[in-house]
Amino acid sequence: MSQRHTPELTSDDRRELASAFGYDRPTGGDGPTLDEIRAEVRTETAPELVSMGEAIRSDLSGKLAGELLEEALEEMPRRFERLASIREVGVPRGEEGAEELYRELLDPFWLVYDHLEEVGFFESVEANLPAFTPEHVEHTAHELVQAEPLTEALEKCGFDDHERTAMMMNVVNNNTRLSRWTPTREIPDGVEFNVDYVPPLHQRAMGGALLWLNALDEHLWRKEILITETILDDANWHAEEMLGGLYLMARAARGIAAGEEASLTNAQLTAALTAGAATLIVSQEEMMKDVFWITEEKRAPSRAR
Repeated sequence: MSQRHTPELTSDDRRELASAFGYDRPTGGDGPTLDEIRAEVRTETAPELVSMGEAIRSDLSGKLAGELLEEALEEMPRRFERLASIREVGVPRGEEGAEELYRELLDPFWLVYDHLEEVGFFESVEANLPAFTPEHVEHTAHELVQAEPLTEALEKCGFDDHERTAMMMNVVNNNTRLSRWTPTREIPDGVEFNVDYVPPLHQRAMGGALLWLNALDEHLWRKEILITETILDDANWHAEEMLGGLYLMARAARGIAAGEEASLTNAQLTAALTAGAATLIVSQEEMMKDVFWITEEKRAPSRAR
């Protein structure tokens, strides 16, 4: 049976994450799981998360196509299932170029992105959510770890505890990296580019991840002589992370479209949008560093040596 590559996660990593949530029970072995942390750590929902989610719902009420989002979300878990077989293939060699393996995963994700762009979703989210401040990231992480509808949705896509923990660490441990992604409204005057052409932050995160994945097959095929098994492992995991972040964004959008029937609270909606964007930002930067930027130290040994 094929298995997806998963990131290395040490017991110290788990204990560091547990500490961030105030989990102070003695731990042994590999450290506490996310389920154990959720069972022991209960914090009150930050009021600002509620008000942000409420404002976004109000802005977008009646604008989102619930049926379109529902159909796309139903298809997404099947796309996750293909990741293991894609990893087994390795370099996507086609008869006349790169075989479309990662690119073929993207149709339902592009469908959601195009719809969100069309209805002004990204502008509303940027107007109502703050920049990635340490306080906002902390509140998001606490809400996310307790949001059973979201953790159950990731489980449905095949994310085990190990993988969900790795995704959570992307949110919790990258304040500095995330803070560099500035909302468009906060980009200062005098920069060397025209701010009028800079999309909202969440659109940059979502669209950027889709473009990296869209280019991945061609990159691996063209650089085959340099590609190692480690690079292929990293490509597969970062692709899974990106798809997970895209799924959280789509899940939040469906929650808005559902109105009073939504399974997500306003705070959980805010957490899904923030954590989804954070995951997309970190994973696409890691994709660039681990997969596209192939240094002499990382490349496969030269056949001429």
